[in-house]
Amino acid sequence: MTKRNQAVGAYGERCALRHLIGAGLRPVARNWRCPDGEIDIIAWDGETLAFCEVKTRRSGDYGTPAEAVVPRKARRLRGLAARWLAETGVAADEVRFDVLAVRLPAAGPALVEHVKGAF
Repeated sequence: MTKRNQAVGAYGERCALRHLIGAGLRPVARNWRCPDGEIDIIAWDGETLAFCEVKTRRSGDYGTPAEAVVPRKARRLRGLAARWLAETGVAADEVRFDVLAVRLPAAGPALVEHVKGAF
């Protein structure tokens, strides 16, 4: 991954985090990593714990950001969430998996689409 792509991804995650906070979610963790992978954002939405995958795109050349969350990625995120819950001991009555699709137009602000319960 190039430094430019890393910078675009980091910017998209900051935009997604601002969106979540603006929507009333309470962040718990950001960029949680383990040997199996990374969870971009974990946040409380009321009594529901949301595990959020952020995908950022500058153009539609490779599809929409949300289309980048393929079944394999969804399975991996479910496993990472189970590991995070086991390691932290956090108890949640309900768990949800969200996708935040961030599009960066050539001009103007980032556009964030929040897909709750995406998978």
